[in-house]
Amino acid sequence: MTAERLGPLGYGAASIGNLYREVTDEQSDAALEAAWHGGIRYFDTAPHYGLGLSEHRLGTFLRSRPREEYVISTKVGRMLDPNPDFNGGDDLAFDFAVPNTTVRRFDPSESGVRRSIEESLERLGLDRIDIAYLHDPDVYDLDRGIAEGLPALVRLRDEGVVGAIGIGTNDADAAARAVREGDVDLVMIAGRYTLLEQPALDELLPLCERRGVGVVVAAVFNSGLLATDTPDENARYNYGPVPDDVLGHARRLADACRAAGVSLPEAAMQYPLQHPAVRSVVAGSARAADIRQNIARVHAALPAGFWDGLRSAGLIP
Repeated sequence: MTAERLGPLGYGAASIGNLYREVTDEQSDAALEAAWHGGIRYFDTAPHYGLGLSEHRLGTFLRSRPREEYVISTKVGRMLDPNPDFNGGDDLAFDFAVPNTTVRRFDPSESGVRRSIEESLERLGLDRIDIAYLHDPDVYDLDRGIAEGLPALVRLRDEGVVGAIGIGTNDADAAARAVREGDVDLVMIAGRYTLLEQPALDELLPLCERRGVGVVVAAVFNSGLLATDTPDENARYNYGPVPDDVLGHARRLADACRAAGVSLPEAAMQYPLQHPAVRSVVAGSARAADIRQNIARVHAALPAGFWDGLRSAGLIP
C-alpha cells in the first residue's frame, strides 16, 4: 500500500514554489538533491504552491529518478485559471513570490478534480500521481468538498488514475469529518498534531486508527516556532505572530528538552511519529543544509524516558 512506502520523513515542496521569497532553480535542485541523497522518497506538492511552480520544479527533478522508487502527492480543489487582470503583479498576498498570472478558483466538482489532476500531471511531466489530497476545502466550502470532491477522488482511485486519496487541511475537525463521511486512505494534517499542540487527538487520530486511515503530519514546527532551540518572540506561529501564552509554552518545552540533552527541533520532528496512526511527517525548505539537518533530526536517538518526562511535567498529553 502507498501509505506504507512513505518513510518517517517526507519533503514538503511549498518552499520551492517561492514561499515567502524567490528561490532559484539551482537552490531548488540542491534542496531536492539533499532530500534524495538523504533517503527521502516521499515528496508532497500542490498547484497552490507558487501557482504551479512547485509542481514544475519537483517534476523536473523527479523525472530523472526511477519512478518506482518514490511516492508523490499533489492536491486538488484549487484550480488555476488565467488572471484577466494581470498587470505585472505578484502572489505575495498568498505568500508566494511569483507573478500572479493565474488565479485560484475553488472547484471540487468531478470535472474540476479531473482537470486539476490532468494539469498537475502536465506540470509534473510524470505518468501518474500516487496520492491526491483534497486541499483545504474548509477554507472554501467544506460541505461541497466532502459531497463532491471526495467522491470524485474515489472514482479516480477506482479507475487507477491515482493511487491513494485523502484530505489535506489545517483543521482537525474538518479532517475528522472527511474520515467519517468519505472513503479516504490518508489524511494530511498541518499544525494540529505537534509537540506544541494536539487538537487532532480529540477525535481525528483515534478515528483514523480505528478505520485504518494513515496520517501524514505537516507543519511540525508550527510555522517556525519550534524550529530552533530557543523559541523567539518574532518567530512565525501558524503563519502569523506568536501569542504570549503559546510562546511561553514553547519555551517551557525548550527548557525541558535542554535539560534532557535533546534539541527542541528533534523532539518536534519525532513527536508525531509516536502515534500509531501517523505514517510520516513532512517538512520542507529550499535550503539544502536545512534538509540535511531535518534528516538528522528525525533519526536522532532520544534518551530513554524522554517522552514520559514531558508527560510527567504536563507538557504533552
